[in-house]
Amino acid sequence: MTEMKSQISNVVSDFFFEYETQRQVLVRNRRVGVVCRLIQLGVLGYIIGWVFIYEKGYQSTDTAVSSVYTKMKGVGYTNRSGLEQIWDVADYVFPSQGDASFVVMTNFILTENQTMGKCPEVCEESVSCPPPPLLCDASIKSQIQGHMTGLCLKQTGTCEVLAWCPVENDATIPDPPLLMSAENYTLFIKNSITFPLFDVTRSNLVEGIDGKYISKCLYHPDNDPLCPIMRLGDIVKFSGFNFTTIAKVGGAIGILVDWTCNLDRAVRHCKPFYTFHGLYGNPGETDRARASVGYNFRYAKHYMEEGQAKRTLIKVFGIRIDIIVQSLARKFDIIPTLTAIGSGVGIFGVATIVCDLVLLYVLPKREFYKNMKYKYTDTHQQVSFEK
Repeated sequence: MTEMKSQISNVVSDFFFEYETQRQVLVRNRRVGVVCRLIQLGVLGYIIGWVFIYEKGYQSTDTAVSSVYTKMKGVGYTNRSGLEQIWDVADYVFPSQGDASFVVMTNFILTENQTMGKCPEVCEESVSCPPPPLLCDASIKSQIQGHMTGLCLKQTGTCEVLAWCPVENDATIPDPPLLMSAENYTLFIKNSITFPLFDVTRSNLVEGIDGKYISKCLYHPDNDPLCPIMRLGDIVKFSGFNFTTIAKVGGAIGILVDWTCNLDRAVRHCKPFYTFHGLYGNPGETDRARASVGYNFRYAKHYMEEGQAKRTLIKVFGIRIDIIVQSLARKFDIIPTLTAIGSGVGIFGVATIVCDLVLLYVLPKREFYKNMKYKYTDTHQQVSFEK
């Protein structure tokens, strides 16, 4: 019993008060040494260059909550057959609430004094209406701007429809665009962002952008990269489109506001960067979606005249502006730093594994290295020794 207690006490003592280390063998071999150092340098370069410098593995990241407000300014002028007209912001911007996505009208087709009634429709050029007394029906291919009554009008050779009359004729798009003056409209962008993780709030009206500066500045990527006021013609040019072409049939442009901030520096260095991207609109330029070129929609202005409901139908061709906010903030954090260091130290073990494989299985003296690395014991000899 006393001997058993002594053995248990020794085992417990060995467990708590002894430390075991792996056996190390110093191998003087130039090839293996060079391979080991090259692998270690590669791992070190990966940790420093990729993990810490490029990927910023020592920082935590956050994306922003963003709000965008816009305002257009400028006055347009048209002269259609001697009829002069002024177009202000309430007429050419849709919608009018100052959203991050809106349309600026640059061309239009006007159909005035429409009333509800029956009038001739226009058939496609490849299909003509049948002569009387045959009736027009749903098999007749037409633009269908109303409900077909089934009658074919001999005077026009077209089908009769119940619709807002006269029906719109949009076969010819005005060229040059009627609102070429839109090139000089200005767009004001107000953008605020918040990085919740770091409790940082910023606006594109950064330090130095005050009322005096805004009253005279105009955005330019080199001269005034922080000015929030942009000329519509410049926006189109920076996006790679031609203004005359896109103004005729309409199109879409994306304005990207990029907030990439390193919050280890002073917050004043966190500033927006604007880029412009042509999305679609010009058939002869960067746009490749030829099935539906341009951007257009219709809206109507209704009114009463002598007790009769009337409307003016406007087919709008315009430039759709989409303001997109992209954000990424980084700041030093001890947890990702230790994680990156720990993973890097673990990867250093690759050099040892590769070199051991070369020593034990590739080199001519592999048996010699095996004997140096591993110490073998014989169970039978151990039992005899104990006796």
